[in-house]
Amino acid sequence: MRQQLNKYSNLTQRIIAAIIGAAIIISGMFYSAFTFWAVFLLISVFTQTEFYRLLGLNGNLPLSVYGTFCGVAINCLTFFIEKNYISFKYYYLILPLLTITFFIKLFKRADKRPFENLAYTFLGIIYVAMPFALVNEMVIEENTYHPWLMLGILIILWINDSGAYFAGSFLGKRKLFERISPKKTWEGFFGGAICSLAAAAVFSRFAPFLDLWHWLVIATIVVVTGTLGDLVESLFKRSIAIKDSGSIIPGHGGFLDRFDGLLLSIPFILTFLKILF
Repeated sequence: MRQQLNKYSNLTQRIIAAIIGAAIIISGMFYSAFTFWAVFLLISVFTQTEFYRLLGLNGNLPLSVYGTFCGVAINCLTFFIEKNYISFKYYYLILPLLTITFFIKLFKRADKRPFENLAYTFLGIIYVAMPFALVNEMVIEENTYHPWLMLGILIILWINDSGAYFAGSFLGKRKLFERISPKKTWEGFFGGAICSLAAAAVFSRFAPFLDLWHWLVIATIVVVTGTLGDLVESLFKRSIAIKDSGSIIPGHGGFLDRFDGLLLSIPFILTFLKILF
């Protein structure tokens, strides 16, 4: 399939991959809470593995396998606790799980910078795994599953990305953050923002469980933190001198390229909703 897509332009590849990816994610979301969890857990594993692989390009030695295992464990605990299958007290398992990383490093003789690489291990858990675990808490409340909330967030995020891409391509002149990302422009930022707010206003008519102003706040969070999340990932890629985090998604790069905006948006959106309700 990849060879067939390679004959198309980057934009065409981007659109085809986006349609296929969106279909898989949305199908998983609306089939059941378990398929939603499985889809996002799989994305989390791919993204965290990719993050650790990129760190290795600079000669770093994070605990890739164990760090990803901790990410999976945190995700599973969050899902089963929110579904009321296990007690909240099992969250305390996270503490010894993370502490074990120090013991593992005792036996890594080849690692000349053990504490630096421990920090990279924890970074993969906090930066990648935790936001995907929080997604479970966002859509499951008192064993009730709310897929429409996550659908609205994803639609706003996708439209923000698309609006920024096209506005920046056709109108972009003023650089947004040239030191980190030379291609991003203020025109692209505001184009994405306008499209996101419009999408939030339209979606609010089909999702009455939140008021219009709630959706507009969520859209604002997505625009700001999503853009900053993209810049953070660009900063990371520049530090290891690569263009894309991977090539597994045609036209988009890697999983980290595709979900960088979501990683930093989710903590802010969840905090807003939990304080509000």
